[in-house]
Amino acid sequence: MRQALRRQTSLKTLTLAAFGIASIALAAPAAAGPLAPEAHSSILASVESHGAAIDDAALQIWQFAELGYQEHQSSALLAQRLRDAGFTVQTGIANEPTAFLASFRNGDGPVIAVLAEYDALPGLSQTLNPVQESAGGHAGHGCGHNLFGAASVYSAIAVKEWMVANNIKGELRVYGTPAEEGGSGKVYMVRDGLFDDVDISLHWHPGNVNSARQGDTMANVSGKFRFYGTSSHAAAAPDKGRSALDGIEAMNAMVNLMREHVPDRTRIHYAITDGGKAPNVVPSYAEAYYYVRHNNPEIVRDVLERVKLAAEGAALGTGTRMEFEAIGGVYSMLPNEALMQVMDRNLRSVGGITWTEEEKALAREIQKTLSTQEDLSSVERIEPAVIGGDFGGSTDVSDVSWVTPTVGLSTATFVPGSAGHSWQNVVAAGSSIGLKGARLATQTLALTTAELFQSPEVIAEAKAEFERRRGPNFQYRALLGDRTPALNYRD
Repeated sequence: MRQALRRQTSLKTLTLAAFGIASIALAAPAAAGPLAPEAHSSILASVESHGAAIDDAALQIWQFAELGYQEHQSSALLAQRLRDAGFTVQTGIANEPTAFLASFRNGDGPVIAVLAEYDALPGLSQTLNPVQESAGGHAGHGCGHNLFGAASVYSAIAVKEWMVANNIKGELRVYGTPAEEGGSGKVYMVRDGLFDDVDISLHWHPGNVNSARQGDTMANVSGKFRFYGTSSHAAAAPDKGRSALDGIEAMNAMVNLMREHVPDRTRIHYAITDGGKAPNVVPSYAEAYYYVRHNNPEIVRDVLERVKLAAEGAALGTGTRMEFEAIGGVYSMLPNEALMQVMDRNLRSVGGITWTEEEKALAREIQKTLSTQEDLSSVERIEPAVIGGDFGGSTDVSDVSWVTPTVGLSTATFVPGSAGHSWQNVVAAGSSIGLKGARLATQTLALTTAELFQSPEVIAEAKAEFERRRGPNFQYRALLGDRTPALNYRD
């Protein structure tokens, strides 16, 4: 089935030129910021020269659609592109086979890191048609990480070319970070000290709008609760059995009652990932996969302990045994206004996105499947850059933001009004709608990175703000504890 999907999508990508991929033009740029005009023009020209390669990398990763810690092809593709561009690449960092660290150093100077993601989401396998042809597929890029990885890598390549041409001092790094979707890949890198000497980290994320706003994300801990019972014939000898599924259901009932008695804004989600195999067999094994979220990491820790107690009580009440495995854990985002201002200025210097009539037609077809039909012209605008506002989700970039000043942006890679982690986003991420947003991100990241290499005063200001926001005596302590990477969490 996976091979059939790849054959089908590879044929359909040949038709993407009809949606404007052959000539991806963004809106006319405004005046450049503090970066010298010749540097600004040179970097944008470098990005444009790599346009076909950016699109090719993004579409290949879209077709691979590899889950967390299984991104062997996606990781290898991006690592090789960086080697070919003159970076030194180390793979398998932080005991993660699909992680890598690429570095280009030209003497002493700032160490600036760009983050790249490339994992897909389970159950979202799709085609490029703007209709949901199937449900429950293997995987798909409903969060646009195919675009994320390609744009981040080529922003660094453009900056490296500029550094060489102008003898800019410093070290430029690209961190290839797997398993952002629940696997907390960056957390192990942070915990292993791989960001300790980084001055500034940059990232971006596919979205519905163009913005350098630094909003709030939610800390979370995820884990699997496994119950072990005793099998028996469900009709002939039910008294001999002890149902592991009963344990899961009792736990879920208690946790659902708990929702009234947890701090506001706490989020608890779960899925029963194994509930037995046959109705006439009392299941001896069952599993539930849980997330606990809140903006405050300490509240996450507290609520998770209460969930564990509910699981222990459920096991006691059903005569089963329970084991818990922590899978992931991430902090909430620590914003940085000094860096946001630089990112916003460079985003505005490039401008918004202009869709062709064909792209607008595709967007309107996708909008027919949405609950709201928002203004498509919003992709042409740059939204205000402010600190605050709830992004709602969680990301392991947050842990990076607590050990080094960090800044990100979003660009319009999806159809306005579409929901994250959806089949609609898979379609957009595999079309020129997504590629245009990725191009804007590449340009903005490259310009911002280059400006920071020449702005020691901004780096100093960002570091001072970073220390103020962390507070005195802060010590990083990973929410997932000392466990090794959960390489099989998607199995």
